[in-house]
This record gives sequence, structure tokens and C-alpha cells, in this order.
Amino acid sequence: MTDDGLIREVDEEIRAEQYQQLWQRYGKLFLALAVLIVAGVAGFQGWKYYQKQQSEAAAVVYFDAAKKAEEGKYDDALAALQAVKSTGYGQLARLREAAVLAEKGDIDGAVAIYDSFAADSSNDKTFADLARIRAGYALVDSKTPDELLTRLGQYDRDGQVWRNQAREIFGLAAWRTGDMTMADRYFNAIFADPDTPDSMRQRAQVMIQLITPELPAK
Repeated sequence: MTDDGLIREVDEEIRAEQYQQLWQRYGKLFLALAVLIVAGVAGFQGWKYYQKQQSEAAAVVYFDAAKKAEEGKYDDALAALQAVKSTGYGQLARLREAAVLAEKGDIDGAVAIYDSFAADSSNDKTFADLARIRAGYALVDSKTPDELLTRLGQYDRDGQVWRNQAREIFGLAAWRTGDMTMADRYFNAIFADPDTPDSMRQRAQVMIQLITPELPAK
């Protein structure tokens, strides 16, 4: 055997002895760590499966409740919506619950849910903004323009996603209370906005035609 071969053999024996000592000293720890890793992966996969199952079950309940609401079975729809607890569909269910109450004529109940939802920081911000806007639409027949501006004035700015919905609410409230100048200003702002959806622009145009003859003479 050459010197190099002898050195390699000795090195291998030393390494083997070192590995054996390491295993005797830390083998149980390595095994425990491996078990924990496997258990953690299995637990995570199990949690993901559970979440998926919960979400799918919530979706079935949510869409069944929505169908009941469309059929006018409001009480059945409300009971089903209140049973939806999944995080994503749970938020949708709360918003739909408020909408169903509004359809039933319970405006106070609907607005209470919208306001509570919007005030909950754990809810998605986009959904919270939507809740405030829907509350505004629910209140347009009973609140003054100033009261609605207090609620939704933050959205009356160029660049705000909900600006035209807020302006429509202000315009309708102004028209209802006889402030044609204010109503005309908001509906013209909606009509002139290039990002206004076609259906809303058409509504604004109709309102402008109704308002124009009522405007004070210049």
C-alpha cells in the first residue's frame, strides 16, 4: 500500500469513528428532529386540506343562501348566511346578510352590519370600503347630503376607486332634498369621468336631463 493510500484509509477510519461518536451523542436528537420535520410537513398539509374543505363547504352554503335570497326566501337566506364562518366567504356572507336585510326593508339592521363590518380592521380593506358605500346607498332616501358627505366624503376625490359611487349617492340625496345645483354638479362629474362604467354614466345622463329644467336661472 502506498503512503497516500495508507493516509486515505486512516482518514476514513478516523471519520467513521467521529461519525459513530457523533451518532452516539446526538443520534436521538437527529431522529427527534427528523420526526418533528415530518410531523410538521404532514400537519401543514393536513391544515391546508382542512382549510380547503372548509372553504368549499362555505362556498356551497353561501351560494345556496344567495339563491334563496334571489327567490325571496329572506329568512332562510339570512339563517344560512349567518352560518358561514370561513374567513373569505364569511366576509362575503356578512355583506350579503346586510344586503338581504335591506331588501327586506330593514335599513337600520343592514346599515348596522355594514358599519360594524367597515369598523373591523381584520376585514379586507376593499370589502370594508364596499360596506361603507353600500351603507350610503341604503341611507340615500333618509339622510341629508351633508350627513352622507360626513360618511363618505373621503371617497369624493379623483383617483379614489369608489368616487363615482359616492358621487352618485350625494347626487341622489341632493336631488331628493331639492338641492338641484349640488345634484347637477355631482351627476355631471360622474358623466365626465372617463372611468365611469357605462351603466352609471347612463344613469347620470338621465338624472342630468331631469335636473336641468329645475336649475336656478343664471
